[in-house]
Amino acid sequence: MYSTVEYKGLKSGYRCGYCGSDDGKVSTGMWAHTMSVQDYQDLIDRGWRRSGMYVYKPTMNRTCCPQFAIRCNILDFKISKSSKKVLKKMTRFLSKGEIAKGGDVEPMDSHSEDIGIGHQPVAHTSEFNIDIEKPLKIVSLEEPESTKMQEKPQSGATCETGEPGEKHSSVEENVSTESIKSVPKPGKGADPNKPPCRKAKDIRREIKLKKLLQKQQQQEESADVSQEPSCANPCTVPLERHVPQTNQPKSLEEFISESLAPNAVHQLEVKLVPVSSDDPDFTESFNQSAALYAKYQMAVHQDSPDECSESEYTRFLCQSPLQAENPPDGPASGYGSFHQQYWLDGKIIAVGVIDILPHCVSSVYLYYDPDYAFLSLGVYSALREIAFTTQLQKTVPNLCHYYMGFYIHSCPKMKYKGQYHPSVLLCPETYVWVPIEKCRPKLDQSKYSRLNEDSNAEDENKFRDLGKVFVLYRNTVMPYSTYQRQKKRANDEVAVRQYASLVGQKCAERMLLYRN
Repeated sequence: MYSTVEYKGLKSGYRCGYCGSDDGKVSTGMWAHTMSVQDYQDLIDRGWRRSGMYVYKPTMNRTCCPQFAIRCNILDFKISKSSKKVLKKMTRFLSKGEIAKGGDVEPMDSHSEDIGIGHQPVAHTSEFNIDIEKPLKIVSLEEPESTKMQEKPQSGATCETGEPGEKHSSVEENVSTESIKSVPKPGKGADPNKPPCRKAKDIRREIKLKKLLQKQQQQEESADVSQEPSCANPCTVPLERHVPQTNQPKSLEEFISESLAPNAVHQLEVKLVPVSSDDPDFTESFNQSAALYAKYQMAVHQDSPDECSESEYTRFLCQSPLQAENPPDGPASGYGSFHQQYWLDGKIIAVGVIDILPHCVSSVYLYYDPDYAFLSLGVYSALREIAFTTQLQKTVPNLCHYYMGFYIHSCPKMKYKGQYHPSVLLCPETYVWVPIEKCRPKLDQSKYSRLNEDSNAEDENKFRDLGKVFVLYRNTVMPYSTYQRQKKRANDEVAVRQYASLVGQKCAERMLLYRN
């Protein structure tokens, strides 16, 4: 199966949803009629992302807010304290019906970037009508132009608007006034006959340490007694000395399973639904999902009803160029685009749009019921998707990464993605993954940076041979060198070179670039 794309070229001067600039956004895009999961995997490893059928790549050294691809290695994943709070909050709500009363507010309540919302980088339509079901003719690179053509059938984040508010002058005045009022009056000082005050945290730590030492001493004494030979049975083998183990931290799976007790007040079920009109679960839940999307967009992004209609919902989150694949060595769900639906007591309260690819689960978007914002569903769904990736990795060893879209260091509300440890960022020049801890100092100094510390490193998959770029011309698959001979007035070499340099040589030799 071939991936078939139309290259749209560079698009600049449109509004940025992160910094609010009216004309600072710069990116390159292409319309994907159909795409294999392996081709898309290779593309996102070069900084591409999809929004519906449109696949785009930010022009990192020119755009106002450089967007660095970010992923998390789920094999070494460690839960942060803030994530544990979200998991415990969900457990209390499901098991006892407790609703959190403010306080623990996450930096962002959605973990997906704002793609396709608030602006249209290009018209989301195709200029040409490609019949992908029609058999394609193949022209080999080695064959002369006169050789008879063989026929080969082809098988068919959310960045909230607005910047963090600055502190108002009246607030500063109130703070200074309070500090004056709270100055203690002069006195005799601390009572020398009483012990000095200690923090409760230090006292608890000391008590815990004493208990641990007492327990260890008791275990050592019991082990010494068990090692003494018995007169009744002198041949008894002495027991091994028991080494006390410290309490192991709970895994992500244990946190999640705690909240899904059968006798809980609320029942939460997560369903994985293929994005396909042939799937009964998808079609039966479509109206409810579309209504939830509209409710979310209007409440969180202040969209008008026309901007979040069913047609827009379908274009943005239900149309996908990825072709479903079910290889025998793949996951039970297969590869492709899916909706993870969160059903609470028989009602959908959130939907996570994901792509399952050969090496990762890629998060596309999340929308949820604003009435349940107190559950921090953005963070919770990200943790559930990480746990889902861990589950898939047990049967597909190479599927060991969770892609969170783009990390924008210059946007405070998008830096939260770095809290999922360990995270790595994609170098925009050499396309290697670099630990985020090494990237932050560079990005603190400059919004755009080459992240690879090796100054001699190059892009190993860089574009090398224009003649080997595959194109689709008059329903015939051919290398670009043959296309140039057939169309003697071809004046698109600059565009084809730009396309091949952005997708890399491997994808340029596999995907079909549509030529008119």
